[in-house]
Amino acid sequence: MHLSIIIPAFNEERLIEQCLQSISTSLAVNCKPGFSSEVIVVDNNSTDRTADLARQAGARVVFEPVNQIGRARNAGAAVATGEWLLFVDADSKLNPGLLGDILRLIEEGKSVGCGSKIEMKELPWWANSTLRLWTAVSVMCRWAAGALVVCRSDAFHDVGGFNQEL
Repeated sequence: MHLSIIIPAFNEERLIEQCLQSISTSLAVNCKPGFSSEVIVVDNNSTDRTADLARQAGARVVFEPVNQIGRARNAGAAVATGEWLLFVDADSKLNPGLLGDILRLIEEGKSVGCGSKIEMKELPWWANSTLRLWTAVSVMCRWAAGALVVCRSDAFHDVGGFNQEL
């Protein structure tokens, strides 16, 4: 299996290295025979050092000039070579256990995609409540919303990718 990890990024020089390190660690922990991956950072017209830092960390960097997350995600998917696409936001960290769970779901062959709720430590009570509400609404409405979305590449292309009007 070949997994493409796509990271849309706009002015994320403060956080992109932490994101990429968490991905590197998660991949190392979950590496096994027959598994390969690529990491693509989509520079969404950044004015800081995001693209340079991503290249230094070994990621492939592509450029999307229009600042819009759907366009950035689609630009990454357009150059991705994996059978599966994992979209993770640049201000997020990938957990090795979560990646292991995702890879197990993929190997079971019963899913076309999946996602994950997010946790943010040290938020004030009102922000945690808002995050929990957003998560509940997203699940109830069956929205592919959030900082981590995974899907089969063919299914992604069949539905036309992310809606660029939202």
